[in-house]
Amino acid sequence: MEYNEKELIQKAIQGDQMAYRAIYQIHEKAVRGRVSGYFKWKADVDDVVSESFQKAFVALPAFDTSREFRPWLLTIATRTALDHLSTIRRESEKKEGILHKAEQESPEGGAQLTDFTPEEEIINDEVHQRLMAFIDELPSLYKDVMIKYMIEELEYEEIAKELDLELNTVRTRIRRGKQHLAQMMLRGEVE
Repeated sequence: MEYNEKELIQKAIQGDQMAYRAIYQIHEKAVRGRVSGYFKWKADVDDVVSESFQKAFVALPAFDTSREFRPWLLTIATRTALDHLSTIRRESEKKEGILHKAEQESPEGGAQLTDFTPEEEIINDEVHQRLMAFIDELPSLYKDVMIKYMIEELEYEEIAKELDLELNTVRTRIRRGKQHLAQMMLRGEVE
């Protein structure tokens, strides 16, 4: 049975997983197209696409169905991409700051290494703990690969070498691990 988009949205709000999947399939290419120009790495694009849909699905009950869905979703995707870019820049600046400080630090040093406010540090810790809880619930086949990819921030080639796996196996496990994480986050399985 074919549903129009408004019906799919209503079904998704009611918790219909097939409706979520259909909405994702209808709009995934447009979201990917919107955010792909922002990033050099496909992994970043994949992360932003996934996060954009997660945010949209969480906010779906508040969506005004008299409006068009796609522009609303693409606005979320754009904002998510910009947030992700900011995070990448902050991480890069943080790493540069650590390196610079290490080069110039005196034995009695002890200056603060980051520019994060206490509130940002708390939020970062909470996000990290929540992510770790989700990763911990992954099937063992994906858990090791996802820890190396998301927490240790290793490249695919480094993961393949460390875990003695084929590169394509690593790519597949990361892709499927992300899918598992997205599904768990949507359902809120770990709190």
